Amino acid sequence: MNILTLPEPIADYFAAEHNPEALARCFTADAIMKDVGHTYSGIDAIKAFMADASAKYNATSAPFAFERKDGFQIVRAKVTGNFPGSPIDLTYRFGLERGRIASLEITL
Repeated sequence: MNILTLPEPIADYFAAEHNPEALARCFTADAIMKDVGHTYSGIDAIKAFMADASAKYNATSAPFAFERKDGFQIVRAKVTGNFPGSPIDLTYRFGLERGRIASLEITL
């Protein structure tokens, strides 16, 4: 099995997917996250969204591909949970600053 080596804040993000407090520590205070057609600005908004999504969908993510492109870290992950179409492959586009996630866009 091929083990991905992800940058620390990204590895921490996936390891803490059901712990909003731990997830929040992965982001900068003024981070921006885009998911499901919505934009969340700042750590409090991101944490609230992630807590709600975790409770609602109980999704788990399994990263399977990683690349660096145009200054971003791109991760592909299989996401399984309580939502229509599960499992699906999603793309996570991370922008990192000073060892934390400054931006994250999640798309199909």
